[in-house]
Order: sequence, then C-alpha cells, then structure tokens
Amino acid sequence: MATKIEYASVDDLYLDPTNPRLGRKVASNTLKQDKILEVMQGWTLDEIATSFLESGFFPQEALIVVKEKLYGKEHLVVVEGNRRLATVKLLWAAKTGQLKNKKWSDLLDSGNLPNDFFENLPYIQVESRAKVSAYLGFRHVTGIKEWKPAEKAEYIAKLIEEEGLTYDQVRRKIGSKAPTVRSHYIAYRVLTQMDEDEDIDVEEVEKKFSVLYLSLRSAGAQKYLGVNWNADPAEARKPINPGYQDNLRNYSTWLFGKEKKAPLFSDSRHVDDFGRILESEEAVKYLERTTVPVFEVALRKSGEGERNVIELISSASDNIQLALGDAHVYKKSDEMQRVVRRLGADIFQLLNSFPAIKEEILAEERDGS
Repeated sequence: MATKIEYASVDDLYLDPTNPRLGRKVASNTLKQDKILEVMQGWTLDEIATSFLESGFFPQEALIVVKEKLYGKEHLVVVEGNRRLATVKLLWAAKTGQLKNKKWSDLLDSGNLPNDFFENLPYIQVESRAKVSAYLGFRHVTGIKEWKPAEKAEYIAKLIEEEGLTYDQVRRKIGSKAPTVRSHYIAYRVLTQMDEDEDIDVEEVEKKFSVLYLSLRSAGAQKYLGVNWNADPAEARKPINPGYQDNLRNYSTWLFGKEKKAPLFSDSRHVDDFGRILESEEAVKYLERTTVPVFEVALRKSGEGERNVIELISSASDNIQLALGDAHVYKKSDEMQRVVRRLGADIFQLLNSFPAIKEEILAEERDGS
C-alpha cells in the first residue's frame, strides 16, 4: 500500500456508498452522498468533530482513497476513514449554511479550525480496493476498530465473491482463522437467503446477527437446516436447500420471533441449549406442532433439562462435601445455622420427589444408630 500523503479539499473526496457499515439494505453504488450523510449522522460523529476542533486533522489519520468511477465520473472515493470524512462534510455544511442543525452549528462555534482545514485533508491513494482489503480486514474484522458482526460478515463475503478469494486467502488477508472466515461467510449467506423469504423478518435477524452466527455453529441447527458447515465457497453461496425452506422459517421464528410472536427465548446464553433442542426429534416435533411453544418444555423433551438438573445437583453435592470438613467448627454461628437450615429444607424438598431414595437413606440412618 502506498504511503505518500497528499491533500485535497472536502468537495474532492467522496464517501463510499458501498461501505459495509451502511448495511446491506442501504449500501449501493448509486447511493447519493447526501443520503449517505443522513445515515451517518447517527454514528456519534460529534466525538470526532470535537477532536478535529481541538487538534485538527492529524496526517497520521490520513484517509485511504481509491480513484474509481462513481456516478458516471472518476472520483477519489474513501475506502477507510468514512466517519472522519463525513464529520468534515457535516462541519463544512454547517459552516456554509447548507446544514441547518443547531448541534453542528454549536460544535463549529466551540473551537477554532485552521483556516485551510477544509482545503487540506490528508489522504493516501491506493491502486484499488483489492490492494487495501487486507488492511481494512485486519482493522475492522479482527483489529482494534471492529465493525458490527453483520458488517464483518458482509466484508468477508465481498472478499470471497468479488475478489474470488478462498477461505484461506481471506484468512491470510485479515489475520483470522479459516474456520472463522467460513463460519462468517455461511452465516451471512443464510441471512441473504432469509432476506429472500417474505415470511421472515430479516431486519430483526440482522440486528442480532451474532446470535444467528453462534446458533448456526451448533450441530442441531446445521442438522435442522441441512447446512454443510464445511462447505467450500461455491456450495456455501446457497447453504439452505429448497427442501429446507419451511425449516428455515420455523428456525427464524423460534430464534428471532415474528411480528407479535415472541422468540422461543430472549437470553442469548440459551443458544447452545437451542442447538441441542434441534438435535432432538421429539423436541423438534413439539416445537413444530405447538402454536406457542415453551422453551423449558422443549428443553425437557430434548433430554437437556435432565442433564442440566443432574449437573446442578452434582455440583451442589460436591460443594457440600467440601464444606463438611470445616462446617462443625462454626456450628454456633448464627449465619451458619441459617444457611444449614435452608439447605436442609431444600434437601427434604428434593428427597420428597424421590420417596424410595428418601426411605433408603432414613433406613440407613436408623441402622447406623
């Protein structure tokens, strides 16, 4: 990548209309500059403006641009630093009266920009987007200025589909791992297939893309959707086969909800449990036949509920065994007596659910005495 810093005026630099941060539904080669600014005003640009007003535009933070055709003409398009450029453009619009916004007017009045600030914005020009894709990937996918999960996945998809890269080549470019790249790509392509189905509220899915990503990594989700998690890029382009479309709609509804129908669960920590539910035929049949299924019932039918309870009781038993060694030392403590009483009540309640075991223990106690 070139390192020569050049300078241009605010009007000679263009925001990138295909910036992944704009979102799949917004980003487009035909998206006009004013529309991009409208979207970007919600990106806490005032923080950057304050920095500019206090310190100016550091050359070390130079914009990275490519010269390419946009709106029918060659322009300098920013591929890294769009938030910085948008901030400058909003300050310029406030200064020239094109933007009637008190917040930006007040920001402009709160500091003293250099006289030539808007005419001397530092930038570095690169040959093409492909030349800078490794830097962008490292910075925003695995680096310090991470994009949101859906934005990361969209960028990975662009590298694969527009540059024709393999998972391993993308891995080398952005400093990630090939399985992680593959997971992001397949999850993104599942999202795009959801978008093709009018019965799926894809906006809700996109907001919680990380939940989709985590869920799809489970064997249960892959089985229910017929997804090959080891698919190469060509096969992964359409990860959901037509025969699984109904399953995809069900899956989306259970995981993200639909219209006034709430999702099966709201705590993302249950994503793994959901995957185990989808591995169970009995639990899946329950979900499919029930109008308003209950997560705990589905979990119980999957057998996972039993495993969770066994784990909880085993853990409690282990902790009690550890405490037995020293508990007698503190038997006169009011606090110790309180917790022992609570434990005893809980144990009696548990034993009442297993009367045969309760009788065995009582018999052993009688024989022992």
